[in-house]
Amino acid sequence: MTIHFDMKASGGAVEQGAPLLEIAVVGHTNTGKTSLIRTLLRSTSFGKVEDAAGSTRHVERATIFAGSEAVLNLHDTPGIEDVYALQDELQIIASRNKRLTPNEQLEKFVLATSLNDPLEQEAKVIRQILRSDVLLYVIDVREPVLEKYLIEIEILGKAIKPIIPIFNFTAAHRAELDLWRKKLAAFNIYASLELDTVAFAFEAEKRLYQKIQSLLEIHYTRLQRLIDHRARIWNQLCISAARRIAGLIITAACYREPTDDDRNSVDTSSAAIRLQDFVRQAEQNCLTDLLKMFNFTDKDVALQKIPVQNGYWQLDLFAPGILKAYGLDIGSAALKGAAAGAGIDLMTGGLSLGTASILGAIAGTGWSTFRRYGKEIQAKFQGTRWLCVDDNTLQLLYLRQHQLLDKLMNRGHAARHIDQVDQQPERGDPPDGWHGIINILRQNPAWSGLLSLHNHDDQYRLIEKNLVDALLNSKL
Repeated sequence: MTIHFDMKASGGAVEQGAPLLEIAVVGHTNTGKTSLIRTLLRSTSFGKVEDAAGSTRHVERATIFAGSEAVLNLHDTPGIEDVYALQDELQIIASRNKRLTPNEQLEKFVLATSLNDPLEQEAKVIRQILRSDVLLYVIDVREPVLEKYLIEIEILGKAIKPIIPIFNFTAAHRAELDLWRKKLAAFNIYASLELDTVAFAFEAEKRLYQKIQSLLEIHYTRLQRLIDHRARIWNQLCISAARRIAGLIITAACYREPTDDDRNSVDTSSAAIRLQDFVRQAEQNCLTDLLKMFNFTDKDVALQKIPVQNGYWQLDLFAPGILKAYGLDIGSAALKGAAAGAGIDLMTGGLSLGTASILGAIAGTGWSTFRRYGKEIQAKFQGTRWLCVDDNTLQLLYLRQHQLLDKLMNRGHAARHIDQVDQQPERGDPPDGWHGIINILRQNPAWSGLLSLHNHDDQYRLIEKNLVDALLNSKL
């Protein structure tokens, strides 16, 4: 299942009705303005992100929707490159027009700046600021609090618009963050927010919209609809991703390759290779689906080759899962006869009598139930063993997917590094009742097929729920 957040990057008109909330994303060059918009859009394709300064040369707009309702426009502005020349120009305008208010000084500057003027880029920023309802001032906290940044904030304040500082790259830079907060307090700016565009946190985005709600009451209801919509979509996305991973674990645990005891080691190795290839391809298919769900690409995550080990497993004709599949319950006469036959087998050291008893009991339930395990029963008589993924490999597979889900849920769409899913991820624990889950899965080889066909099975749904709950524990 693929879930997308609603957004549109465009320059065209949006739906008719009340004016949309206009948000200008401003700041010095190379602080992460375009990166912030990519994170809010859940898109790696908006704008241009480079390490070099001045990647954005023009104002670009993106519209965010709650379902079919357009809620706000984000305006990505060029960086302010020559703040000292801008300050000088505004001071000249103020000295020549002493009756102009601060925002009128900005309007005068925009009107007086022509194309190809050295301050043309700054004029583009000021023009958008004057047209917007709120300003998001993006700050790279790794940078020292230089005078030019304080001048920028002072100039932005002339527009008489609410300013919300967005602290970017806050990981491992708490001391610098505290210093920035103190400097901003001198401008009576307190409604700041930590929103790292590389290490994403859904709660931080939610708080951003809540801060705008507190500053612009007129947009409160529409923003609340956006918050609620995005929360629902985020929860659905995470649950769908966890279900996809649960499907991978079920598929891998149910899968088996037949191998004959009488065959030589080459044949056994061939079966092992087929088993390894199946698991590795299944994991790769899962990764592809998860990347699509979270709107990432295969350039964002590298999946190291999983070391698949195998073990031998044989069908236990008397296992509860098998008996239940044939409609046999503890009090049935057929099951009592099968159990009596099993007791005789134990006394004589043979297997034929017990097998005959259980086959007789099963035959009484009808052909439709018998054919589910017909191949396994035939293989048991023929001496065929089943090659399956061993317990340690299945646990490793689960831990790798748990690590991958965590990375995807916390990766910003402006991140440029490659997340690695290691062969041996950090230590962790499988879900409660893990070994019981694996035993049940091995009793149900048909579940390795189209998983959607088994959603009606109560036992299948319970196993899937246990895996999903474990994967999302404390994440939502």
